[in-house]
Amino acid sequence: MKSHKVVIVSRIFLPEPAAASFRLAALARGFAAEGAQVTVLTTEPPRSMAAADVDEPYRIVRVPVLRDGEDYVRGVAQYLSFDVQAFARLLVMDADIVVSEPPPTTGLAVWLSSALRRRPYIWYNPDVWTSATLNMDVPGVVTQLMRAAETVAARRAGGVITVSESMGEELHRVTGARWDRMFVAENGIDTDIFTPDGPAEPLEEPYFVYAGSISEWQGMDVFVEGLARILPAHPEVRLHVLGRGSDLARVQQVAARVAPENVVFHGVQSPARTAAFLRGAVAALASVVPHTGYDFAKPTKLYAAAACGTPVIYAGVGAGVRLVTENELGTPVEFTPDAVARAMEQALTAARSGDREARREQRSSWARANASLAASGRAAAAWVLSGFQGAGR
Repeated sequence: MKSHKVVIVSRIFLPEPAAASFRLAALARGFAAEGAQVTVLTTEPPRSMAAADVDEPYRIVRVPVLRDGEDYVRGVAQYLSFDVQAFARLLVMDADIVVSEPPPTTGLAVWLSSALRRRPYIWYNPDVWTSATLNMDVPGVVTQLMRAAETVAARRAGGVITVSESMGEELHRVTGARWDRMFVAENGIDTDIFTPDGPAEPLEEPYFVYAGSISEWQGMDVFVEGLARILPAHPEVRLHVLGRGSDLARVQQVAARVAPENVVFHGVQSPARTAAFLRGAVAALASVVPHTGYDFAKPTKLYAAAACGTPVIYAGVGAGVRLVTENELGTPVEFTPDAVARAMEQALTAARSGDREARREQRSSWARANASLAASGRAAAAWVLSGFQGAGR
């Protein structure tokens, strides 16, 4: 049987902690488990994260790129600094199949190089970028260009991997990508790292944790405002924020105004330390601003919290609410500071009564059975290598 050569192209990869990094590492391992020869074409990691040698069944090729003030590959110039090099490298790399992670500019580079080399490529669709830009302070022309690039990347691909039915439906609505070329590989988390067993962050005061991206469409300042409302009764409670994003500066300003001593910003942390924070938290926090085009999202934060056995407070509507409610992962609330404050009070009571600990195993068992990135990556890889048979609905 032929050993396929697969190249995965992404501006972000391990050791840089992000949902994309974990998801693509699982996919790479899935391809290797199916007998493929796998190369990951990605960027040099941030200065604070040296690329360590790891025992993985894939090869990594890294290129230097521009990063923004937060040491992140974000922005047109930063994207293009990777995309141009990726295009040039792909023209000379030996591959049977190429897998492209967003942004859409990278998708264009992969599409063009694949057309010139006459080989198929796969569009990995964890987010619909056009929908995201509608909620960001960007010129309309940028949204239009992103829509055009995303449409080409999705519609010209030999297949599309998406992380949920609702995400696939949104991509189909925005770009016209065909359902019979889509495969749903549910989002998840590394259940070998995010576990209920293991060290917890050594903090004495009760705390909530927000771990992950901080962007406009998430509106995580609703938790800062909610925390401020319970501080008169619980002045010792803290909110620990692990992550970065385009909305970070605004959220820090809100925190400085309403809860300057009780919100702690740690920046990006390793997966192991993130798991430690989650294990010790009263509850984890996740949110999506309602009715702004992202109600179909299921944030990875939900899976990480569940895998550690920690309840989640989810502010938003749509798919995230259904995920939390149907699987008893925590408390869904309206996207208001008052609703968040009431949920925080209830979570503090549950932590004191022992109810949080009593349900820890239930939540983590659900995550192991339903949110394993390893299983999802293996399924996606098998679908790609099978020639996209049996896809769609």
